[in-house]
Amino acid sequence: MRGPLLPPNLPAWRTRAERFDAMVIAAADDLARRHPEITQMQFAVEEVPPSDPAPWEHGVVLGRGFAAEPRAGLPARIVLYRRPITSRAGDDAELVELVRRVVVEQVALMLGRRPEEIDPDL
Repeated sequence: MRGPLLPPNLPAWRTRAERFDAMVIAAADDLARRHPEITQMQFAVEEVPPSDPAPWEHGVVLGRGFAAEPRAGLPARIVLYRRPITSRAGDDAELVELVRRVVVEQVALMLGRRPEEIDPDL
């Protein structure tokens, strides 16, 4: 008999990448309730950052923010890099916290504010 080992309604059905995507969405949605301007931003996940960091970036980058480009019709975008983030987390609880921290830091940079203003719980 061939078919999936787990039914689609169980959490283990999703891949690690899909679970990571869900963490990013949850963090962004939670922040958007307090700061509606976040709903205008797009969030994306890539596996790893490009090989050439910017001159001001030191070490491996966990996330990047890209300003809106109105002429091209592009909103502000925040990209999180899955592998560098997951490699720094010891367990799922640490991963959820680290994803939230990276989202908050990138949103703060995009809005020109301190991370503590975006999420006082940090």
